Amino acid sequence: MFPTGHVIACPNGEELEKSDPFALRWELPPHTASIVADTYYEWSDGDWMANRYKHNALDKPYSVYEMHIGSWVRDWESPDSFYSYRQLAARLVPYIKEMGFTHVEFMPVMEHPYYPSWGYQVSGYYAASSRYGTPQDLMFLIEELHKAEIGVILDWVPSHFPGDVHALYRFDGTHLYEHADMRKGFHPDWKSYIFNYGRNEVRAFLISNAIFWMERYHVDGLRVDAVASMLYLDYSRNAGEWEPNMYGGNENLEAVSFLKEFNEAVYSHFPDTQTIAEESTSFTGVSRPVYTGGLGFGMKWMMGWMHDTIKYFETDPLYRKHHHGQITFSLLYAFTENFMLPFSHDEVVYGKGSMLRKMPGDEWQQFANLRVLYSYMFTHPGTKLLFMGAEFGQGNEWNYQHSLDWHVMEYPNHVGMKETVKALNHLYRSEPALYEKGFDWAGFEWVDGGNANDSILVYNRSGFDKKNDLVVVLNLTPATYTNYRIGVPEAGKWKEIFNSDAKEFWGSGVLNKEPLIADAVSWHGKDNSIGISIPPLGAAVFKKVQDTPPVYKLK
Repeated sequence: MFPTGHVIACPNGEELEKSDPFALRWELPPHTASIVADTYYEWSDGDWMANRYKHNALDKPYSVYEMHIGSWVRDWESPDSFYSYRQLAARLVPYIKEMGFTHVEFMPVMEHPYYPSWGYQVSGYYAASSRYGTPQDLMFLIEELHKAEIGVILDWVPSHFPGDVHALYRFDGTHLYEHADMRKGFHPDWKSYIFNYGRNEVRAFLISNAIFWMERYHVDGLRVDAVASMLYLDYSRNAGEWEPNMYGGNENLEAVSFLKEFNEAVYSHFPDTQTIAEESTSFTGVSRPVYTGGLGFGMKWMMGWMHDTIKYFETDPLYRKHHHGQITFSLLYAFTENFMLPFSHDEVVYGKGSMLRKMPGDEWQQFANLRVLYSYMFTHPGTKLLFMGAEFGQGNEWNYQHSLDWHVMEYPNHVGMKETVKALNHLYRSEPALYEKGFDWAGFEWVDGGNANDSILVYNRSGFDKKNDLVVVLNLTPATYTNYRIGVPEAGKWKEIFNSDAKEFWGSGVLNKEPLIADAVSWHGKDNSIGISIPPLGAAVFKKVQDTPPVYKLK
């Protein structure tokens, strides 16, 4: 393998030293030369590839562990060095398997010159970052995940690129990849450059790149970063800093066309994969098929739900009754898109605090709040995404320069949080009512969404078979209730199959240990009802006893 460089002789006489935009490997930053390499690999994940449609379908469980490869774990003896892709496989694969996540999402692994960009300032679109090893090393990691029946999603950044002199910017001395008009070609938030989606060559470069990762690396999905910034010409721009489209509107028609073409290309070649949009606006039809006028994504991040939910949970439980609409509002629009519920890296950086430290109250209440928050997430319609460290209640916010705080796993409160997420993943994956109709109005019913005074929510989740129906109860204050009556869909015995207040989860142990026989007492508009114990800052999930339903807790 040999580093290579290209000198571009520009029309104005300028000579620019550029790396190959299609290079399969690059030198370690701060060096910038391309490396002649290949992506040959003898794959042995044929079983996964033949059957992954079963794991990636929209009526199957889809629980994503989002992570940054460089800071998930580091060697205690050498904290400034990275684990390689191969080294990571030995620890990551069994951990994801144990925790029950169906997919792992890697923040950008494409080569990037500036490590603190977390990979979102891509220079080598066709190269896996050399910081962590060779292309074949990354393929090995993906293969090992596939053998464990874990899907792999890559963050993909077609929205902008950095202005480093060796990369795409002014590639031949002109604005080849980016717009010449900086009202369209420069991104004010990230000080980077925006692709010119109107050029066929640029569209081909990007769409070929998406296909490349799917084909060569056996990737199961692409999460497309910063879609909102692509869709709107006035994104983060003041009046006079942008130019309307041909119809006088603010939509970037070329970007809209590009995204449709991208999704059609991916799904036509790889129908058993998913594309996921990080899109924060009310743009219509992001996850609807192109043939119906949509953008064609498989899923869209539910950013409104995420912001409302965090804001609600940051509120002292004493005052939550005054903010009840924040926690129920999402169900007014939950089925307008195929939504993914994200608690991502963006929520635990830049002084926002960790998920745990957003929660109010003393230590016990912070952990209890987080357990019931995750219970709400896993029983709310939509697929799931949780950023690394949040699953065990890391106290410090994420720092890309250091490993996660794995040492806190010595303490029972953090172990309890980890076991809660593990149990929720297994609950979600094992109960069809939580995923079969995750994008369908028929999969959700409010039993009592209006009890603002007590901050208690009761709702049903349904799948294709009524025998799998679940009743979910959330108590969002520290009060404890006994013989609290809730309506249930049918007569018979109802058994508690999950309770976030279990002592194994570092809860107080307010459980419903025995099956409850429904009374013929009309309640909540139902003919039958049961009287239950409701734990403080806790969640309880009930299922009608058929034979012996599983209980999702530690064994």
